[in-house]
Amino acid sequence: YLERRVDGFRGPMAIEKFSGGQSNPTFCITAESGTYVLRRQPPGDLLKSAHAVDREFRVMAALRDTGVPVPRVLHLCEDREVIGSLFYVMEFCDGRIFWDAAIPEVERAERSAIYDEMVRVLAALHQVDVDDVGLADYGKPGNYFERQYGRWSSQYRASELQRIEPMETLMTWLDGNIPADDGRVTLVHGDYRLDNMIFARDAATAIALLDWELSTLGHPFADLGYYCMQLRMPQNVGNMSGLRGKDLAALGIPDEKSCVASYCERMGIDRIDNFSFYVAFSFFRLAAIVQGVAKRAVEGNASSEQAAELGQFVHPIASMALEAVAEGENGR
Repeated sequence: YLERRVDGFRGPMAIEKFSGGQSNPTFCITAESGTYVLRRQPPGDLLKSAHAVDREFRVMAALRDTGVPVPRVLHLCEDREVIGSLFYVMEFCDGRIFWDAAIPEVERAERSAIYDEMVRVLAALHQVDVDDVGLADYGKPGNYFERQYGRWSSQYRASELQRIEPMETLMTWLDGNIPADDGRVTLVHGDYRLDNMIFARDAATAIALLDWELSTLGHPFADLGYYCMQLRMPQNVGNMSGLRGKDLAALGIPDEKSCVASYCERMGIDRIDNFSFYVAFSFFRLAAIVQGVAKRAVEGNASSEQAAELGQFVHPIASMALEAVAEGENGR
């Protein structure tokens, strides 16, 4: 199948599953013609609009000639009869993925440069002209947070296994504090964090931004809030690594205030009001995603063996969101 559809592809091939990828199983294909990556939907019944590997393929194809580093996508298969689900094939990017947010394997100066590069790429993403790259219809413009709140609230309820009080409090607060639409509409990644990026082997340069499943047209501050969320999270929440309790200054990692200031400078804006909302919203959405993975694990069709353990994190994630809310209300 691949020899007929991927230019230059030659078998035989071996396939090995990557350990990451809670949502869409991802595989390394080693063939006679080289190394490739295959990403597919998980088996079983799927939530509406979830696991949209076809959207991932489309957005990475559109960004190929922009300032946003993405892998070269090679083929999208929409025929579920081939392997049982939609899948796509892309190039294998040979670089470094940092799973620990503290990046202990590099020196302080390079660590600072890596985090600065993340802000640079985020600003580049939010400056992409969606009309020029053919993504003007990639999402609904306007009222982004209102629509996202409705979507993730519904998905959370559909995946709910038990009542979690901090999540109930958080959802009530968010519902009453959604900011008025300010007209900003950009392409947003939706899962912008360190371990979704591949860096060059010999430089603090991003060569690929991965995992575009949650990308859409939306409000850029959602991505920035999600990025800053990692600064507030503990060391391990499922497969995510956070920096809570770390000495950021000693590590050379910019704190939240510095990250926001650097982003604003690159975007040409003065400041971001009520930033705690964007952080709290990011925690809420993460909690809803984690709950969905836990529900799929209970039903027996999650991608990772660790997925069943993720449900325990919904309570602390929601609690961290409420902590950000309290800090914002206290002017911190």
